Amino acid sequence: MTPVRFHSDAEAEMIDAAVWYEHQQQDLGERFLAAVQNALHRIQINPLLFPVAEGNSRRCLLQTFPFSIIFEIKPEFLVVTAVMHHRRDPGNWKHRPGLSV
Repeated sequence: MTPVRFHSDAEAEMIDAAVWYEHQQQDLGERFLAAVQNALHRIQINPLLFPVAEGNSRRCLLQTFPFSIIFEIKPEFLVVTAVMHHRRDPGNWKHRPGLSV
C-alpha cells in the first residue's frame, strides 16, 4: 500500500480532536482515531475514488465523526494536509505551506 505522511498541522488537528473527544467520553478519542485509521486505509486502497476538494487535494469523509481527511496524491506517498472539522474553519488548510514531515 502507498505510504501516508502527515503535514504537521494535520497531525496536530488529529491529536487535538482525539484529546477533545476523550475528554467528552472515555474511549471516544480512541474511536475517533480508529475512524481516521479506517479512512486512511480506504484512501490507500484507492485514492482516486475520493472527490477533488480543490486543486490537487481530495477529500475523504470520516464515518461517524464530522471530520474529513484532506489529502494529496504524490508519486511515492499520500500527504494528509488536514484533518478538518466540517464546521470549524473548514478552509484553513488551503493556505498551508508544503509538507513538513
